[in-house]
Amino acid sequence: MRQSSLRAHNLALVLRQVAATGRPVSRADVAAATGLTRATVSTLVDELVRGELIAEIGPAPRSRGAGRPATGLMLSGTGPAALGLEVNVDYLAACVLDLTGTVRHRITEWVDQRDRGAPAIVAALAQLAASAGVAAAEQGLEIVGVAAAVPGLVQDGTVRLAPNLGWRDVDLAALLGSALGRPVRVENEANLAALGEAAGAESFLYVSGEVGIGAGIILGGELFRGSHGWAGELGHVAVRPDGPPCHCGSRGCLEQYAGQEAILAAAGASALGTIADVVSRATAGEQRMLDALVQAGTALGVAVAGVVNLLDLGTVVLGGGYALLAPWLAGPVEREVGARVLTAGWSPVAVRASRLGTEATVVGAAGSVVRGVLDDPAGWLAARPGTDPVAVAHG
Repeated sequence: MRQSSLRAHNLALVLRQVAATGRPVSRADVAAATGLTRATVSTLVDELVRGELIAEIGPAPRSRGAGRPATGLMLSGTGPAALGLEVNVDYLAACVLDLTGTVRHRITEWVDQRDRGAPAIVAALAQLAASAGVAAAEQGLEIVGVAAAVPGLVQDGTVRLAPNLGWRDVDLAALLGSALGRPVRVENEANLAALGEAAGAESFLYVSGEVGIGAGIILGGELFRGSHGWAGELGHVAVRPDGPPCHCGSRGCLEQYAGQEAILAAAGASALGTIADVVSRATAGEQRMLDALVQAGTALGVAVAGVVNLLDLGTVVLGGGYALLAPWLAGPVEREVGARVLTAGWSPVAVRASRLGTEATVVGAAGSVVRGVLDDPAGWLAARPGTDPVAVAHG
């Protein structure tokens, strides 16, 4: 391995070890866990501290013996930070996440996006991003990357199709990049939410329910994208082939039975209502709304059972608006999955609400940038203003 590659590998190894512990660790702890020499670890840690990726706090807990306590190391709460942006049908959102995974700023703008058009949406997102950048700077943070989530089919930064927004072949990465003056990574919203929810090597199906319905599939801790990167369009799985027409051009799609507007319509409520309206009416025990949620959960369970049968997943995570509706949706989903999944008698499928709730997508977007920094600290150090890339590579 070339010296520069070896150094980059070791920098990432040390940084990931500090990140994985969740508590202050010493240089000696890192050396023991990684197999690197103490001298090498000390040199690498010093560089990561100068780059504000690691903070020295102290002292680190002593595992044994006497003597002077060692300086503790943890991920830095200042320095590099990530900006996540989200476009959804009825809102826009922005989130700043530091390296520790702590949300440092978050804002949501509740406006229906369907009649605004891509240029107006991009302009509004740019304003949210600018506000987030100011908030980050006031906290000693530097935005080092931006990721944007959108409910649609995304290919190389272009939104090929977002039926509920009326978008086709919108180069969102280019439009946002031009507006922000920096590169922007664009991804499907459910994929980013699923990545934000993932921990370790688990496998699960993440289902995001708003006006539209998307899914992210995590297999062994990794996102399954499919052959073209478009896996997870659960909302356009037909649950009744002769059902009502969908925005996508097909008929009987899951969205027509379990999407936000479908739930409101089935309960006799205004299509302009929100998930909060659904929760309020369900909490009040309104029977039509409770019946609508059972109908939605049943349709969702039918679609989810097909995915579980194909992929042998043990957990279904209800995210986005579904996280708020989980008290009413989880039961019907579990009943359908239990009845339709061949292996349910031996391996019951768990259905739970997302840990991140309605913020999973925008936090997941920012988290994808944070993971990029943690996986490639040498790249961050080399790109940092005032840093000598030769010294970073060969120091």
